[in-house]
Amino acid sequence: MVVGLNRITSRKWTLLSVIAVLLLALGFSNNTFAFGHGKPVNLKVMSFNMHHAVGEDDVLDLERIAKIIEESNTDIVGLQEVDNHWSSRSDFQDQAKLLADRLGMFCTYAANLDYEPLNAGDGRRQYGTAILSKYPILSSENHSLTKIGNTEQRGLLEATINVKGNHLHIYNTHLALTSTEREIQINEVIEMANQSEGPKVILGDLNATPESNEMKSMYAHYLDVFADQPTAYTYSAENPTKRIDYIFTSNDIETVNSEVIQSLASDHLPITAEIVLDREQPYLNGNK
Repeated sequence: MVVGLNRITSRKWTLLSVIAVLLLALGFSNNTFAFGHGKPVNLKVMSFNMHHAVGEDDVLDLERIAKIIEESNTDIVGLQEVDNHWSSRSDFQDQAKLLADRLGMFCTYAANLDYEPLNAGDGRRQYGTAILSKYPILSSENHSLTKIGNTEQRGLLEATINVKGNHLHIYNTHLALTSTEREIQINEVIEMANQSEGPKVILGDLNATPESNEMKSMYAHYLDVFADQPTAYTYSAENPTKRIDYIFTSNDIETVNSEVIQSLASDHLPITAEIVLDREQPYLNGNK
């Protein structure tokens, strides 16, 4: 009886071992299960107001924008002032798709302005922001931000990106021209970003200088990757005298390098930051 019982027990443990191996294989291949601590991942993020690809020379050239992203070896870029079938100023291009195809990147686009086409059968005329990524974009959503009166609609494009098993939350925005609106919008951005758990990057053209009153809330909650570079001016590209473009990170992200790229491909200068993602907790089903 003892021998028989041992054989049954042995078969049970063998079966359990097989099941465990299968679960591990499936889990790691699909990023569904993970055990132990995640390895640090270095990646480069960029914020770029591309001015619908019209440079300081007043020439439309989307390839110049693509080369800046490509040559900087950027992994994730938040773009502002992106046209989609908008008008003749950008040859009615679907600029986000063209850039994504050219660079071999994933893409999500958010239209903050959305109008009927000029001709029946054409694509809708849209203007907004985009996020391009070398890593898969798991989900995305555009949140409308508060506007006052007859001003331009602004939005916050949120995307969750799977960076080698780390779920990174990216927020890309282009804020209003008035300080009253910006103060409201910045608080809305912070509130929405705070709803997500895990590492976060907030980037974009905030149309505000670092010392402005409306920026106080942002500095109270997130880290400025250019905090030690007060003269990292981004506007205008031809004669940069102020800083209005930013990359902010949550406290669990380390920044190892940040740079303002000199270029006349737009009226803004693009900025990049090399960051480190370090998953400190084991996670299940993609959640920390």
